[in-house]
Amino acid sequence: MARESVSFDLTDSPFGRVGLAWTERGGVFKVLKVFLPTKDTSMADHIRQDLPGSKRQSCETSELILEGIRRMLQGRVFEYNLSVLNLEACTDFQRRVLLEERKIPRGKASTYGKVAVRVGQPKGARAVGSALAANPFPLLIPCHRAVRSNGELGGFQGGLKMKKALLELEGVRFDPAGRVEPSFLW
Repeated sequence: MARESVSFDLTDSPFGRVGLAWTERGGVFKVLKVFLPTKDTSMADHIRQDLPGSKRQSCETSELILEGIRRMLQGRVFEYNLSVLNLEACTDFQRRVLLEERKIPRGKASTYGKVAVRVGQPKGARAVGSALAANPFPLLIPCHRAVRSNGELGGFQGGLKMKKALLELEGVRFDPAGRVEPSFLW
């Protein structure tokens, strides 16, 4: 069987360069991964290290998604069809967590524990955190909207500065200690 061809495209954002890896299977576009800005290496090199053999190119769908990501990183709304994500590559638990995370409304945050309860794992806050830390679709699946039970940010692939900025762009407010104000918890 022939190896699947993986493509990627890049866009600039206020946070740095963002990458989108994708493939087409039988004419069906699928996002494989969203790469958040990195300081260690160029984004193209970072993607090629993670997905050897991938080549830079764009198509109409990748350009539309990257435009949507740029809009989102400017604080604007971006809606897309969930079917473009290669969720089949995720474990069942991670898929349930990501789909639940996507339900958190813009302008709100939830806690890892509350997400765990909603996916049927009431003692699974750490497992939810791990599933979100490995989210292949950050920004498209808004894992930045999950915080610790006390409102502290927790972790984020793009760093805590980016996580806080994304939440602020969406209208979430923080107390003087840097925790999400309780009225913004969903």
